[in-house]
Amino acid sequence: MKKLSEAEFEIIQVLWKHKAPMTSNQILDEIKDNRQWKLASLMTTLARMAEKGAVYCDRTTRTNYYKALVSEDEYKITEGTSFLEKMFNRSAKDFIASLYQGKQMSGKDIQELREYLDTLEKKGEA
Repeated sequence: MKKLSEAEFEIIQVLWKHKAPMTSNQILDEIKDNRQWKLASLMTTLARMAEKGAVYCDRTTRTNYYKALVSEDEYKITEGTSFLEKMFNRSAKDFIASLYQGKQMSGKDIQELREYLDTLEKKGEA
């Protein structure tokens, strides 16, 4: 799947949150605080998302229903991997070091990360 724009990502987050298929008007209502869009703008964006393989439009009834074709976890894995490759040459250590050096990680964050890595190691996944 191709990368989603910021607006497309907001829309797919709405679909993930609601899980059940939604109409374009329901989606528009959900994003109205962040985007002052008309229905036509949303429809154009949904069509682009369908071309990218991110959403599916069920047109079997008089009302079109949209649902996400990619799960939140799948998208996070794909985007996270792409980001790691592009910015840190696939090095999680370099990524974490940059967060630490940029003062973006607290002692609590480091402790949580340590506990998570220990859990992975115990499960044999590390």
